Amino acid sequence: MTHAFQQTLISAKLNVNVETLHLTGEQVTPNCPIPWSVSKTRLHGGRSEGVDLITIDNGKLVMRIVATRGMNIVDVTTADTRLGWDSPVDEIVHPMFIQPHNRGGIGWLEGFNEYLVRCGLEWFGPPGDEARHHAKAEAPAGPLTLHGKVANIPASEVELIVEQTAPYRITLQGLVKERQLFGPKLDLSTQITLEPGKASFTVTDSIHNAGAQTEEFALLYHLNHGRPLLEKNAKFVGPVANVVAANDRALEEDGLASYDTFDAPRKGYAEQCYLLDLHADRRGKTMVMLHNAAKNRAVTLSWQKSQLPCFTIWKNTAAEADGYVTGLEPATGYPLPRQMERSARRIPKLRAGQSYETAIDFAIHDTPAAVKQAADRISKIQGNRKTHHETEPAT
Repeated sequence: MTHAFQQTLISAKLNVNVETLHLTGEQVTPNCPIPWSVSKTRLHGGRSEGVDLITIDNGKLVMRIVATRGMNIVDVTTADTRLGWDSPVDEIVHPMFIQPHNRGGIGWLEGFNEYLVRCGLEWFGPPGDEARHHAKAEAPAGPLTLHGKVANIPASEVELIVEQTAPYRITLQGLVKERQLFGPKLDLSTQITLEPGKASFTVTDSIHNAGAQTEEFALLYHLNHGRPLLEKNAKFVGPVANVVAANDRALEEDGLASYDTFDAPRKGYAEQCYLLDLHADRRGKTMVMLHNAAKNRAVTLSWQKSQLPCFTIWKNTAAEADGYVTGLEPATGYPLPRQMERSARRIPKLRAGQSYETAIDFAIHDTPAAVKQAADRISKIQGNRKTHHETEPAT
């Protein structure tokens, strides 16, 4: 077994919170040729008061993870590219300031500003009424709020693990518990893994049913991209089998004809949403890309389609001050009303003690050659298969 350095950063079990930390490669992996560091700090002021923020610099990219908000990734930056966006919510908001039921169930948006935001674990999608409650001897379900709870639950356990021999992998792992009496008991275990010197990382998650009854679950990765990747004529590239507009609004202004191309910021723009079915390669893996207009900067995401079979593009090319952003969203289902998703059999279940695993590989490409190479990989998955465009919206 590879010898590894381990450091507990947060532990509810041990009553531990290392508020301030700075570790370097020189201290932990003296033989690693690439300088790296991991820092932890506690934020103060405004609605950020009390937020635990962890920063990993692997010598090529800098990633910020917020342990207090479900182990979300705030942003990822290299010398030329950023994965993230400029939300009107300009502070990392502590969950104690979030009221999910505000404004008809969209209070979740009051803290929405990260690059990687998990939606779930019991549900995701729009606010609505949950008429069905399937567990015996449990209280009736109440109204559902936007995108569930997990993004606003602080991690109970956070640990840093660094391999002390090549390739010197850096892993931050966390445990987030979405549990209640007379309700679901779902735990999220996550690992965020980087290697020094590489502009790539992997997010591996496991959802575990800690209760005694079978439970529904749902997971959507809200991956939010702004500048410099998002701009006029930026483009989504993917091996698309089928695309359907989420609603009538998504059919306006060229609709499906331009679902994969983005505009410059525009005051008063109303969001558009597209639901995609993607092809996979012979190993069951699919891959998508967002590149800028010049095709010299891009991000790719790849994963096993069986784990995250559904994919959504959320366009919100509004004015900069209103949140110029697009979301690329692999998921277990689509962000439609829960009753629709249940009828379509897109809400999976976990038996007591069962777990469900997902993994997404992220890579940043910062040369025209690298972007073209990634596009060629996606084109190979697509092959000669044409994309079908549905003529009627999903809702």
